Amino acid sequence: MNLNDFFDPVSIEKPEYNYLKPNVQFGHNIYIHTPDLPIQNIGDYKIAILGVPEERNSFNKGCSKAPDQIRQNLYKLHKFNKSLKIIDLGNLKQGSKPEDTYFGLRETLSYLYTNKVTPVVIGGSQDISYGVILAYESLKKVISYVTVDARLDLNSSKSKIHSEAYLREIFKNKTRFLFNYTNIGHQACFTDRNDLELLKNLYYDSYRLGEVKNNLKMTEPVIRDADFVSIDFNAIKQADAPGNYQPSPNGFYGEEICQLSKYCGMSDQLTTFLLSEINPQFDSHGQTTHLAAQSIWYFISGFLQKKYEKPDGSENFTKFVVNLDSADHNLVFYKSEHTNRWWLEIPSVKKKQILIACSYEDYLLAGNQEIPDRWWKAYQKVN
Repeated sequence: MNLNDFFDPVSIEKPEYNYLKPNVQFGHNIYIHTPDLPIQNIGDYKIAILGVPEERNSFNKGCSKAPDQIRQNLYKLHKFNKSLKIIDLGNLKQGSKPEDTYFGLRETLSYLYTNKVTPVVIGGSQDISYGVILAYESLKKVISYVTVDARLDLNSSKSKIHSEAYLREIFKNKTRFLFNYTNIGHQACFTDRNDLELLKNLYYDSYRLGEVKNNLKMTEPVIRDADFVSIDFNAIKQADAPGNYQPSPNGFYGEEICQLSKYCGMSDQLTTFLLSEINPQFDSHGQTTHLAAQSIWYFISGFLQKKYEKPDGSENFTKFVVNLDSADHNLVFYKSEHTNRWWLEIPSVKKKQILIACSYEDYLLAGNQEIPDRWWKAYQKVN
């Protein structure tokens, strides 16, 4: 596959000012696809940045301009260790229809996954997430998908894929490839209770904004188990991210979204990170595109701290068995002695060990003779 056929080279204006000297800036220490520097040797890189300026299946007209505005700010941030090879592929060429763009994204990401490159996708509207899902499906990979969104994009009034309804199309084929779906940060005032009931019936989850803000660490196990995380910038409060078609006075703070982005980078399972619904025409002094750039920066910072570990019976992990009086199964927990991260074992009729990420709070809950919700939902899916 020749990626040069799929991407327009990066072409952005020289910034008016810089925070740092050129030799320590991010943009001077990565490979950038330009007319004079074609894409080559993709397998040499660990992370690939790519813009997807698609907005035709969205009301958010203008968000297709976001990728280059985000680059403008990203390139001015501090560089990372040169041992981490990063390439900016440019912007994916638009197809004649949005469906053609989804197909182009599917082909591109499938190729990157095969070459063990982690894509950072900059939208555009959030329906491009459907193209990401198609890439996993083409590789027959069963995944866990996480969104960070103030709304659940399950609008039943839309008859086709739309930025407000793309999840329904994904859920249609859930038995083939989608093991789990979780949304982080929905706001009750924007959320149809029927949609929450649908998620419950599918053994999926959505965590309310207030619940997450009270304990941001609760999202770490959810993100640790995710293959794909998509952040819709409508999840951020307007004061911190005004560049949005549907802003809200409530939402995550900028530093909270950066922490979530860092969790994404640290996940040893995650293979796609996506930002969407950022609209420069509503932005104030580039505040939102700057926050998006910092989110990417913190994702890469987390990527450098990634720890590949799974409970393996070694002395690096401590096993805890909790006997529940009301259940047929003991609950088996594992704790890493290196990172203090926790896992929970899920019994399977196939006698295969299945582990999901969990928290110390789940262990305490079990100690009080309560079955953690994440255990119950995972158990229903595998049995």
